[in-house]
Amino acid sequence: MNQWPQDYSGAWTLEGESVRTGVGLHSGASSTVHLRGSEQAGFHIRFDGSPELIRLVPDQVRDSPLCTTLNLGEQQVATVEHLLAALAGCGLTHVEIGLSGHEVPLLDGSSKGWVEAIAEAGLTSAATPKPEAPVLDGPMVLHRGSSVITATPAECFRLVGMIDFPQPAIGRQQLTIDLTPQTFVDEIAPARTFGFREQVDQLRASGLIQGGALENALVCDGDHWVNPPLRFPDEPVRHKLLDLIGDLALVGFPQAQVLVYRGSHGLHTDLAAAL
Repeated sequence: MNQWPQDYSGAWTLEGESVRTGVGLHSGASSTVHLRGSEQAGFHIRFDGSPELIRLVPDQVRDSPLCTTLNLGEQQVATVEHLLAALAGCGLTHVEIGLSGHEVPLLDGSSKGWVEAIAEAGLTSAATPKPEAPVLDGPMVLHRGSSVITATPAECFRLVGMIDFPQPAIGRQQLTIDLTPQTFVDEIAPARTFGFREQVDQLRASGLIQGGALENALVCDGDHWVNPPLRFPDEPVRHKLLDLIGDLALVGFPQAQVLVYRGSHGLHTDLAAAL
């Protein structure tokens, strides 16, 4: 579609269906995602070969190393944040996700591929109301160590991200954005995940990032990037906000300013649980 919803007040679903296949960041296993419209409010997942349609809710979120995992009874789904960020960020409220495997494909390490899949399917008005978004009664402050996240009532959904890394290639970065589907698509969705060259061997030895490659993640090596160019000069802080959006997708976007300093999936999950 050429035009995205103006804001997050409406109820939207997919007009058609789209399919994407790729490898999972941590498992390295191939999986396929089918995105379909739904008459039911919220995001639902159906595993290949199963008739059961599972509603995704915040209580299913588990804080796992370097990604967000959903605990769906006897099954788990890992690395859901970029897909959920794309669905919610584009304004969708009614979607069925078909999945083969137990980790969502990383694609290029951002939400760009998922946005393209959504545009391919097209958006249409949903037949039923969207889920209620959380309402903030007053300021909220949460922290984990030196990491902090705050939420204060505001006239729109505004995000403020701040990061501070010792690696000169990243350093201190800050970004403020009033989120709409269009600003999400243009300013946040293309930002890719990033990591550090000195951690690669250790993470792989721990059974993580088995599917990581220079094609699906930025790699920082001190004062330079191993695989330039960046899509934005401040791509790392934009990706941190992408992760935040994905981690809030199941609870809904509050009419609030959310400020996060040195965010993590665990800290984002704490905020989602508190909303």
